[in-house]
Amino acid sequence: MPNGRRFILLDRDGTINVDRGYISDPDQLELIPGVGPALARLAALGCGLVVVTNQSGIGRGYYDQTALAAVHARLEELLAAQGVRLDGIFSCPHAPADHCTCRKPAPGLVEQAVARFGFDPKQSAMVGDKAADVELGQRVGARTFLVRTGYGAETERAGKATPDYVVDDLPAAVPLIEKLLFAR
Repeated sequence: MPNGRRFILLDRDGTINVDRGYISDPDQLELIPGVGPALARLAALGCGLVVVTNQSGIGRGYYDQTALAAVHARLEELLAAQGVRLDGIFSCPHAPADHCTCRKPAPGLVEQAVARFGFDPKQSAMVGDKAADVELGQRVGARTFLVRTGYGAETERAGKATPDYVVDDLPAAVPLIEKLLFAR
């Protein structure tokens, strides 16, 4: 049974942090400017914040779960320094050839988050920089936002996705999310 709380589903690389390929070292992590205050605003509105991220570097053998955990701990530390606490981070460790049910755009990561937090994904927003992020949001009925950071500008130019909204970055999405999810 949905709990009524709105959740923001967030891609990681290229949306929250600078995309540097397969990030396996916490020191490689750098937040995109403005992301901390943007997430803090969403949290202040009462939104849950959930990261859904494909991490095929594990399936490809580039790094392991321990390295990923260290990167995510650093992400949480950087965000905490800006007053932000994520509700959860859900990651797919599989390579594309594995044909799993959790690699975006498959809905598995969102299903895991829904099972844990009991929210209605149709009352949520999905924010990301790739076609897979937009398609995931569409599959679960969320409002979709393509950010132009990371691969977003390239995704937009190539017409690879049909999001509900295209914005420059995550901070630019916040006023729209606020209006859409909390309109009275």
